[in-house]
Amino acid sequence: MKEYFGASPELQAAAFYLRYQIFVLEQNILPELEFDKLDTPDRQYLVLFDEQQPVATVRYQKLDDQTLNPDRLCVHADYRDQQLGSRLLEYIENRAIQEGCRYSILSAEVTAQTFYEKRDYHVISDIFQEDGIACIKMKKTLVSE
Repeated sequence: MKEYFGASPELQAAAFYLRYQIFVLEQNILPELEFDKLDTPDRQYLVLFDEQQPVATVRYQKLDDQTLNPDRLCVHADYRDQQLGSRLLEYIENRAIQEGCRYSILSAEVTAQTFYEKRDYHVISDIFQEDGIACIKMKKTLVSE
């Protein structure tokens, strides 16, 4: 399993492929909701590959200079329960710390709450609908004060 980080057209294509497979086809999210204005040509992604096959991805973005905002994290169905989601988070959290971030805030599907809680995230909002899916905001302290 190899990881690639950046904003190259090839990486974006791999990330979009996974997001289409998982969010659009599997979860029935409309493509116009899944692919939004944050998917700019300079947006960075982390993509994990098994040989030539993209198997997991996350969109790397920040809310501000101190706050990471992991987004669109997904793992191909055939590769779940192999700690790939944890690997994605660990990579981008470490990168964000190196860039001066102290916190991470994300929108999580309610069904993924336990996954994030095991990785030291805690709920900071009530349940809300995002793209037709029940979600919550969660936060993690990356660097203690």
